[in-house]
Amino acid sequence: MKKGFYTIMSAQFFSSLADNALFVAAIELLKSTGAPTWQIPALSPMFALFYVILAPFLGAFADAVPKGRVMFISNGVKVVGCLMMLFGAHPLLSYAIVGLGAAAYSPAKYGILTELLPNSQLVKANGWIEGLTILSVILGVVLGGQLVGPVISRHLLAFDMPFFDTGVGTAPEAAITIICVLYGVAAAFNLRIPRTDAPLQPLASRVGILLRDFSSCNARLWGDKLGQISLSTTTLFWGILGNLRVIVFAWAAVALGYNVTQASTLVGVVAIGTAVGAVVASMRMRLDQATSVIPLGALMGILMIGLNFLTNVWVAAPFLILLGAIGGFLVVPMNALLQHRGANLMGAGRSIAVQNFNEQACILGLGAFLTGMTKFGLGAFTTITIFGLVVAGTMVLIYRWHQSNRVKYRAEVEHLLAIARSDKH
Repeated sequence: MKKGFYTIMSAQFFSSLADNALFVAAIELLKSTGAPTWQIPALSPMFALFYVILAPFLGAFADAVPKGRVMFISNGVKVVGCLMMLFGAHPLLSYAIVGLGAAAYSPAKYGILTELLPNSQLVKANGWIEGLTILSVILGVVLGGQLVGPVISRHLLAFDMPFFDTGVGTAPEAAITIICVLYGVAAAFNLRIPRTDAPLQPLASRVGILLRDFSSCNARLWGDKLGQISLSTTTLFWGILGNLRVIVFAWAAVALGYNVTQASTLVGVVAIGTAVGAVVASMRMRLDQATSVIPLGALMGILMIGLNFLTNVWVAAPFLILLGAIGGFLVVPMNALLQHRGANLMGAGRSIAVQNFNEQACILGLGAFLTGMTKFGLGAFTTITIFGLVVAGTMVLIYRWHQSNRVKYRAEVEHLLAIARSDKH
């Protein structure tokens, strides 16, 4: 791997660590202020909001500006959202602003991989990026849970800054202060990301041009016989994973009687499995083999329903690791294949923006569905059952779609797989 790749990984790790710690702090803030229960599952769709709304512009922006600079600016937006939450803005609004920063960050983060590395290293690079991102999810959720817990928060609140009253008086506020520092560390790494040789693409000055360009890119990726399969798979996967944290928090409270700090460790357990699956996939899978993992998605959906029968943490923990590992092994090769097809069809930044639009729209839709079910009184067990059935059924349909493509468009699919096998950049 090139030297700049490790700088990108470091920046991504600290930025994602802060994002996930802030998610837990926001949950505790909502609970401590007596907010309605439905606002907790609303956090995920609010984070996804700007991914969907601004997708036509963010991909073009990432292709028009050096991607290291884009990541630095985006990280600054996250800091603004974090400070808004600290100084009294509604957590849903503040977390949406953090989501705006993440939406701008993502096309640059993934797009620079296709500029920096050859095709032969994309699966490996994605394995490292996804593995490290998931590790940051583990540590971020656990860190957030510990920061709002009674032990660490007591020490944080006991600290007095000389000659300055910070106004920090609650455990969530103390946690958010520490999280702002993590974003600062990420910004320092952003400044050291190298400029690649890839040419910058001019940013259109009119909104209509950008919208037509994005619509064309979206249609092009959905029309590609491998792009449509990898896009539909990753869209569903991230839609589920983006809301799984909320489901695990709700399930842990009902099945195990856990509070936010305790439940955060179980979310971390899922992420441990996902990291393991991602790393294994990066070592064993090739780009042209990516579609062979699709059936694992149906298995993942079926296993989700099994959560309803678990009431012992010593059984639940390995079960959650297995669930996460299947997801990690599924998403890494499919994500790499999607980046490969997107970069070939339209350019890295635009491709990632299309990917983000679809994946975050799924998070937004499923999150709104979760919020609605919570508002109308459906319990965690019912929600998990519905999610599991949707995942399993949809993955079966995607698998049948791919098999149909291989029959109807055999020559085209084989040609695209041959391109994926090429080591050329």
